[in-house]
Formats: sequence, structure tokens, C-alpha cells
Amino acid sequence: MDVEQLDTYLLVGTAVLLAAILAVRLSVRAGLPSLLVYLLIGVALGESAAGVRFDDAALAHALGFGALVMILAEGGLTTSWREVRGSMRLGGILATVGIGVSTCLLAVFAHYALGLSWQLSILLGAVTAPTDAAAVFSVLRVVPLPRRLTGVLEAESGLNDAPTVLLVTLISTGVVDDHGPLTLVGIAALELAGGVAVGLVVGFGGAWVLRRVALPSSGLYPITVLAFTVFAYGGAAALHLSGFAAVYIGALILGNSELPHRLATRSFAEGLAWLAQIGLFVMLGLLASPGTFTMWHLWAGLAAGAVLTFVARPLSVAVCAVTDRLPWRQQAFLGWAGLRGAVPIVLATIPLAEQVGESDDLFNLVFVMTVVYTLVQAPTLPWVARALGVSTVGAARDVEVEVAPLDRLHADLLQVRIPNGSRLHGVEVRELRLPPGTSLALVVRQGSSLVPELRTVLRTGDDLLVVTPRKQREKTEQRLRAVGRSGRLAGWITGERG
Repeated sequence: MDVEQLDTYLLVGTAVLLAAILAVRLSVRAGLPSLLVYLLIGVALGESAAGVRFDDAALAHALGFGALVMILAEGGLTTSWREVRGSMRLGGILATVGIGVSTCLLAVFAHYALGLSWQLSILLGAVTAPTDAAAVFSVLRVVPLPRRLTGVLEAESGLNDAPTVLLVTLISTGVVDDHGPLTLVGIAALELAGGVAVGLVVGFGGAWVLRRVALPSSGLYPITVLAFTVFAYGGAAALHLSGFAAVYIGALILGNSELPHRLATRSFAEGLAWLAQIGLFVMLGLLASPGTFTMWHLWAGLAAGAVLTFVARPLSVAVCAVTDRLPWRQQAFLGWAGLRGAVPIVLATIPLAEQVGESDDLFNLVFVMTVVYTLVQAPTLPWVARALGVSTVGAARDVEVEVAPLDRLHADLLQVRIPNGSRLHGVEVRELRLPPGTSLALVVRQGSSLVPELRTVLRTGDDLLVVTPRKQREKTEQRLRAVGRSGRLAGWITGERG
């Protein structure tokens, strides 16, 4: 590549990036995940339209895994352990047992109804079984849900990539044929457990380092945190363990540790995840060749998607929720909210890269299923949530807390933003009842600063600067979040302490 080629790539690349970013607004208004717009951009640039040819499945596989690492890292860093802790068990069961149930049911249908070989049938079930966090939460951001449902969806989407990647890789490389299904289960369990262990070590180790090393610039903290998460992936992969399990667990620990500049780190991770999603979906759109699609791909994709959406997914949720006593309305919503996105299409590149027989047909089927059923499910999620009575309209939103260390004072400075819907609105400063030694130092309202008094009333949109002793920081955050959810009587009537 010379300088002139670089100039051209930068011009075209940034034009596509800007078009994709501006398209987000369109997709949000339509209630659709932005992935569909990005895929369409890729298809429009491809050989069937603009003439850009991209058919390197191995490169797509590698780049897809790189993008998934960033998306999973962002998912872990932005997931609140406090909110998903009670849902982690069910999310983990859905990400393992649920994947197995969906895979088996769809594989049986694909083999006997569509006439696919057992290898392709199992691959079709495996690559389409996992839900995609980017697709799910791009829609659920506008659907208020109970914490338990949100936690289950977050946990499942974060955890199901690792087992499915292992399953698809082992089937595509012929390990099952050589060693049998029991060996497959043993290898998968070992790699997953090892990946989780690496994630725990890197997560806790990285948090320990960041709490004790004062970096010279606040902008270095987000980069360092992301570097630790990618290091977890690379370390696990080097040991032939599950890198996806490692990166998610490591990011989950780092994102919930008491680290400086957490809000800035989350914003940085979200920006990188958006960039990864845009690049990933545009690339997958380029890889697709609509000119090779046949009527069989269309009707077979529609039929397989119907079985997955209306039979396999609901049954897998019902089986996994047996021990959790989940109400049937919530089970029904979890079944409908199992959106597919980048993950199934990326997984479909694995057999392409391994040159599995008829893997082109598999990729086309998965592409059709993803696009069509995302168009069907995504716009209807708000309506389904209201119809099933699981939507929590009017629920209070948590406050946003950014932390900066005051090392010489052995204290922390909390910057708190009061969002729309927070029950901090209307609360007087004296009613906050913050922990001993903690002080609300400044209120910034509509660009003007004021030193608060005990009778000062807080308003939506206010930015608060709170100084707290380091040992009281966690209690201070918990108290602010409790008042934000339950109002001035939090802790007295509701018993909520954060």
C-alpha cells in the first residue's frame, strides 16, 4: 500500500463511517437494530452493487473475532454486577443448556425437513442459537424492563458467545468425528473453565494495579482498562482456552471495580464497540453475495427461522426457567427478545474458513434468517413488552456517577448527573442523609454554579459534586442510587439501602 492508496482508503472509509453513524438515528426511530443499516451499506458496496469484491472468508473470520472481542469487552465493562448478580445463574443456564436445546431442535428440523447433512444441520443450529448483545440492547434501550429481565438478557448475551464459538469450531474442524461427542463436551468444559479462570486473574489483577498506580493522564485509564480486557483474551487464546469467556469475565470485574474515571472508561468502551460493530457489519455485508441467493435459500431460511423463533427459543427458555419460577409472561418475552445479529453471521464464517462442504449455503441461510427475523422481532419488542405486562413505564433511572481520586486527601470526588425520571428530583440536600464525612460541595444547574444549603432542592439535569472519604465512597454511591430510585424516604419505608 502506498500513500495514494492510503488516502483513498481513508476518504472512502471515513465516508462510510460517517454514513453509518448518521444512519443510527434512522434505525432508532424505526425501532430497528443499527446492524441492519450497516449490513445494507456493506451489501450496497459489494460486488453485486458498487462492485467492491470481498470474498476472503478467513480474513472475515479473523476480523470478526477481533470485533467481537471489543463488543464483549464493552458489554462486560458496562454491565452492573449489582443488577445482574441475581440473574447470572439463569443467564448462564440459557447460555449453555439453552444453546444445547435450541441447537438440537433446529438441527433435527434442518436434517429431516431441509435435507441438510447432519454436520450442516448441527452447524446451522449452533450458529443461530446465541443471542447478540449489540442487537438486543440497541432495541431494549428504549424498552423499560424489570431489572431481572434486563439482567438475564445481559448475562445470556455476554456468556453465550464463548460456548457457541467452541462448539462451531470443534464441529467445523472435525473434532467430533475424530473423538466423539463426549470428548467434545470435555474439551468445551475445560476451555470454558480455563477461560473464566484467566478472566478472573486478569480482572482482579488489573483492578489491583489500577488502584495503586496513579497514571499521569485521565485519558490513559480507559486505554489501560481496555488493554487488560484484550490481554485476557490473548492470554487465554495462547493457552488454548476460551478467549471470549476470559474477555467478558475480565471486563465484568474491571467494570465493577472501584477504579478512577469509570464513566469515561465506559464512554470510551462504548465508542470503540460502536466502531467495531460498524466495521463488522459492513464487512459482513460485503462478504454476502445476494446474486448467489436462490429461492431455496429464501424459503429454507424463513422456515428455519420460524422454527427457531417460535419453537426452539421458547422451549429452551421454558426448560431453563424451570428452577427459577419465572412467570410465564417473562418467559414469553425472553423467548421473543432473542434477537440474532453479528454473532450468528460471524460464526457462519468459521465453516467457510475451514472449507466445510456446502458452507456457502449455510452462510446464505444464516444471512437470510438474521435479516428477516430481526425485521420481524425488533420493531415489535416494545409492543410485546406492553402486551405481556412486563414493561416498567415510569420506573426511575439510576444516577450517573463519575469518580476522580483526591489522593492527597485520601478522598474521592464524585460527579453525579441526575437523569430524567430520577426521584432525586425535588429532594432537599438535608434529605440525602449522606454518610459521615461526605459533603455535597457544588451544584451545577443550567451552566450556573451554586453552593448548596441544607434546604436547596435538587432538580433533573443537575450535576452534583460530592466529596467523600475513600472508605465511605461505596456507601455514598449506594445512598445516592437508593434515593434516585425510591426518593427521600429510601431506607425508611422501602428498606432500600442501595
